[in-house]
Amino acid sequence: MPGALNPEADTEQKPRISDMAKFGTPLLALLILLAAPLRAQEPPVLVELFTSQGCSSCPPADAFLHELAKRKDVVALALHVDYWDYIGWKDIFARPQNTARQRGYAAADGRRMVYTPQMIIDGSDEVMGTHPGDVAALIERHRAAGDRVALDVERVGNDLRIAARAQDGMTGSCEVQLIRYRPRATVEITRGENAGRTLSYTNIVTDMTVLAHWDMTAPISIEVPLPGDLPAAVVIQHGQHGPVEAVARVE
Repeated sequence: MPGALNPEADTEQKPRISDMAKFGTPLLALLILLAAPLRAQEPPVLVELFTSQGCSSCPPADAFLHELAKRKDVVALALHVDYWDYIGWKDIFARPQNTARQRGYAAADGRRMVYTPQMIIDGSDEVMGTHPGDVAALIERHRAAGDRVALDVERVGNDLRIAARAQDGMTGSCEVQLIRYRPRATVEITRGENAGRTLSYTNIVTDMTVLAHWDMTAPISIEVPLPGDLPAAVVIQHGQHGPVEAVARVE
């Protein structure tokens, strides 16, 4: 079984969680570098990893995300889900909103089931998070396609200024989303499938807020408070579960 299935998605089959920890971090890093070299000044690609501390298939994907997070042409985010908490370990970073977002992607793509570790690339393509070659190929494809929305963000003190402009003729309903995340954390797992392991996580999503709805017919400019020291990302996406038109880090 390639990954851990959501236990609520299919009542006919109990999930089997496989340990795919044979991927080593150095190998993952090498694959990333070979598959998609960095190219400066290009809009980044959004990679969302749906993961859980209670899933034994997830640590290799979590390690992979560390490597993706180092790339300037990728905004890599970890969205911890809560549907594995019943196994015996409650994921301390899990948010019901993350589970709802993953299920929304599945519904938008006509799929009945969700699983971990799953990656969603630019809101459009799903892939197993432990398949670095496939992930790198999708990132390159989306990077090569470019963005149809020019997005600029600037952090000024405790405020964030956002400006976006779509290509001529573009229309459609987009959401301007602000995502806050924790850069790094290490957790000692004492129960469940990963009991006895100390695992490291990166870019852990802590909050996701819709700032505005935008029809793309005219440029948009927004200024919002951005308190605290946590980094952030701005995402312009069709609805909550559609294609991503642009993403930017907030430095």
